Amino acid sequence: MTPPITDTDALARFCAEAAAYPYITVDTEFLRERTYYAQLCLVQLARPGKGEEGAVLVDTLADTLSLEPLYELFRNRGVVKVFHAARQDLEIFEVEAGTLPDPFFDTQVAAMVCGYGDQVGYETLVRQVARASIDKSSRFTDWSRRPLSPAQMTYALADVTHLRRIYEVLSRQLEETGRAAWVEEELAVLTDPATYRADPAEAWTRIKTRSTAPRFLAALRELARFRETMAQSKNVPRARILKDDALLELAANRPKTVEELGKSRLLLREGRRGDVADGLLAAIATAEALPASEVPHVAEPPARKPGSEALADLLRVLLKARAESAGVAQRLIASSADLDALANGTPEDEIPALHGWRLEVFGADALRLKRGEIALAAQGNSVRVVPLTQD
Repeated sequence: MTPPITDTDALARFCAEAAAYPYITVDTEFLRERTYYAQLCLVQLARPGKGEEGAVLVDTLADTLSLEPLYELFRNRGVVKVFHAARQDLEIFEVEAGTLPDPFFDTQVAAMVCGYGDQVGYETLVRQVARASIDKSSRFTDWSRRPLSPAQMTYALADVTHLRRIYEVLSRQLEETGRAAWVEEELAVLTDPATYRADPAEAWTRIKTRSTAPRFLAALRELARFRETMAQSKNVPRARILKDDALLELAANRPKTVEELGKSRLLLREGRRGDVADGLLAAIATAEALPASEVPHVAEPPARKPGSEALADLLRVLLKARAESAGVAQRLIASSADLDALANGTPEDEIPALHGWRLEVFGADALRLKRGEIALAAQGNSVRVVPLTQD
């Protein structure tokens, strides 16, 4: 087995060779249990070929290596960069280098469009499409330790060698069904740099809470902003600064002094003193001083209209039927929130299921069902749409 690439010149030679091919497959191994930002430990690359031919490992921890040749290949629009479930991989490249692969293909998204199920895993596609299997013994491993064992290297290479066959099969299916544009539409979010920007001002929106009290929300927002900013600056996990349950407790009690802060049941010892304690108290003071016009408010969900729950149930039956007919994962077409919103009269331009390819597959019939222009009828083990004549 060829050892991992550890210097820039060797990486540049591989990337120059790969640039002559229509696509490359890419995967990463990283750690983020002890840091805020993921620590990139390994990049796997493969150009078209058989087995481990044309596949390499890139040791990103080597002091003699720059990834700039890879980023140059990422910017080469003549080569498709193929990943599976790429969101975390792309986040690493965007954060570290401000670079996203273009053009880009995600086999998990493509598999959902091609009818392989909801968020289908790589191992499943290897088995179903590549007709192969993966040795899972190295799945949970410390990729920062060196040297890598032969078993680790074999496992890592399998993440890109089988991906070649999967890409070739799925891309051909998309062309045959005319659905390549559907995948491109879905990948737009993943190729938007804004997707990977963690704004401390919005960190509070990711914390689950039942309370909608304005001053509680103001404290929650400022505490989450402080935690996010400090975690980013120190490059440590958010929970090392303050766990969610402690953050919610502080937002509810809003202590004003170090002594009051020390009475918190859930706050870690480190949070009761020093710069963390100072930051927490300052965040609470900021929230308390906000004028009423700047305190966040959570809008109450609109009241359910009479009959909307029954209509939503009908829409779910239609969605299942249309998803089975199209061979597309239901979740990719419409969410439960989409169906409830449509049934309850939310404006159509605010419902994703009524736009783009989804309108063709499901949305148009959903609107017709809501208007009473079609009905649903059982036909054996399936459901069919029945047009209704208007008097």
